[in-house]
Amino acid sequence: MRVGPWGRRIATAGEPGGATLVATAAPPTWVCEQCGAVLAYEPGAQTLVCRYCGHQNRIRTIERAPVENELDPILRRLPDEPRLPPPVPRQCGQCGYAFTLPSGRHAGACPSCGSPSVADPAALRAVAPDGVLPFVIAEPDGRRLVRQWLEGLWFAPSRLAKEARTGGKLEGLYVPHWTFDARSRSFYRGRRGDVYYETRWIEQVVNGRRVRQAVQVPKIRWTPVEGSLARDFDDVLVVAGDELPERLVERLEPWDLRGLKGYGPDYLAGFASELYKRSVAEAHEAAKAQMRTVIEQDAKIAIGGDQQIVERLDVTLSNETYKLVLLPVWVASFKFLGKDHRVLVNGRTGEVHGERPWSLWKILGAVLLGLLVLLGLFLASRAGSGGFDV
Repeated sequence: MRVGPWGRRIATAGEPGGATLVATAAPPTWVCEQCGAVLAYEPGAQTLVCRYCGHQNRIRTIERAPVENELDPILRRLPDEPRLPPPVPRQCGQCGYAFTLPSGRHAGACPSCGSPSVADPAALRAVAPDGVLPFVIAEPDGRRLVRQWLEGLWFAPSRLAKEARTGGKLEGLYVPHWTFDARSRSFYRGRRGDVYYETRWIEQVVNGRRVRQAVQVPKIRWTPVEGSLARDFDDVLVVAGDELPERLVERLEPWDLRGLKGYGPDYLAGFASELYKRSVAEAHEAAKAQMRTVIEQDAKIAIGGDQQIVERLDVTLSNETYKLVLLPVWVASFKFLGKDHRVLVNGRTGEVHGERPWSLWKILGAVLLGLLVLLGLFLASRAGSGGFDV
């Protein structure tokens, strides 16, 4: 089961969270108010600091209480959308160069001058992001974490770790996620199994004599059980993009979602950002499956005993809300034997997971070494017991 902020098993509703930030309209360019140099968001910063003159440029945000969106209205009215949004044409506000962002993205860099470019996601998809979790891990630290992960792999090709030390592509990408909150009330019916032991007498031959011995045989006593459960779910995450393998992105959890800011393009300046591909309706079904898995575990705990069987589980969800958030991921890409491999770093916690190749020669060498060790131990034991004729 995935690790996540599942909330807590309760009988009453939880308390609301604290404040967050919501951005004002985005400027067309990111330039220093004092010297006019191009700006980018520095991970962990609270302002846009100019690298040339040191001036701290304010991130255009205002503070307000967090907002969760009601789920039912959006499920009823949301139109069908193509899964893959069309490429986004842009014109650089710094150098005037016309270009197109990669398909499915709304933030990147101008190919001509490298200036940040962020398109309004609300004009491209039916649902705009509600929040963004800014990077706090800078690029040098991201490279160090990737290198340490690669160098620590068992049976990995030596060339892979060498490439990590000499460089390689590292991209900061905001990955869209849906989050879902819900209050659940459930009814379960099943059976509780309690282990007990019966004494049985068996006959065995011991030292040439037939004797009777007592043995303890385990049995299970099954008892019908039923009852009700209550749990509130908070921020059940579902990956909304498809650029990265979902299984790898999920392994970056948990995320410190208390650090969410209201969506603002300033946090995206200097990074790439992906538009959602998975609809809120599709993601809702995936979130319900996650919730049901947790509730099944609650039911087994409530049934108790040594073994549990859940025969019926009726789940009712209410007070359902959702939001769309952007979460920070450093993406390292390496090519080995013609195949691309990616390593992902949680841009907040530093958790690292990735795709890895295996070195056939190292594996064969380890197997051969193991066989030689076993052969040596066998020969030593035979020699010690006088098993060899001299």
